[in-house]
Amino acid sequence: MRFSAVVLAVVSAAAVGLAQTTGTGDATFYEAGLGACGVFNTDSDFIVAIDAATFDNFPGATGNPNTNPICHKSLTATGPDGKTVTVTVTDRCAGCAPGSIDLTPTAFQQLASLDVGRLHGVTWTLSA
Repeated sequence: MRFSAVVLAVVSAAAVGLAQTTGTGDATFYEAGLGACGVFNTDSDFIVAIDAATFDNFPGATGNPNTNPICHKSLTATGPDGKTVTVTVTDRCAGCAPGSIDLTPTAFQQLASLDVGRLHGVTWTLSA
């Protein structure tokens, strides 16, 4: 009985981690600067601010965003037309809906023109 409870707890923890390694939502772009991970970036860097819910609830996250385990992970985003861009998580997007991401202008342009402003139906995956 006890072994089953331990196995269930491990499987549940793994499922929570997996649930937070992929997402679907909108992609927008923003002016980079000092991000929540404590890194200063420019608009020409290939970085991403991930939605606050995913950032704040990522396994191992604490009150110090600089030490969040999601920081510096590689994320590959795919637009609705199949174009992809690979970026690094260095920021938290407070205004993004769950599953949505905010890219630097340079990264966003790999998926669509800046004139689009908001790209719907973007899927993303974090590297392990």
